[in-house]
Amino acid sequence: AQKDGKIRSIGVSNFKPAHLERLIQETGVVPAVNQIEIHADFQQADMRRFNAKHGILTEGWRPLGKGLMDNPVIVELADKHNRTPAQIMLRWFSQNDIIPIPKSSNADRMRANLDIFNFTLDAGDLAAIAGLEAGNRLGGDPDTHVEE
Repeated sequence: AQKDGKIRSIGVSNFKPAHLERLIQETGVVPAVNQIEIHADFQQADMRRFNAKHGILTEGWRPLGKGLMDNPVIVELADKHNRTPAQIMLRWFSQNDIIPIPKSSNADRMRANLDIFNFTLDAGDLAAIAGLEAGNRLGGDPDTHVEE
């Protein structure tokens, strides 16, 4: 469809490097975006590097994770910057070139989620968040997950 001009680009979701390599090898198509689970305790640094190396944007679903709003590191950074914990986590996404997709039906929270571009996390802040990596996947593993 892309070669026929019917679509400009494709996006994929939850593709690991092997999935992307197969797609590229068999079709010659490099997706524009790969939407994957990312949050402070499941950062997927290797996957993000793979995407970047191939010119694929990384979009993160579930960016606020589970229980991270009360994580002492996130709360301390929120206090330091006079922000909400969600804003700290979303700013981390922005500074790591990840497109976050936060879920909210509350208009005030939606506005707050957008108010992340007038402050910067410093190197120490970024290192503190990097230290939260724990490999805690909340969704199913793309290699083994089956929808019921």
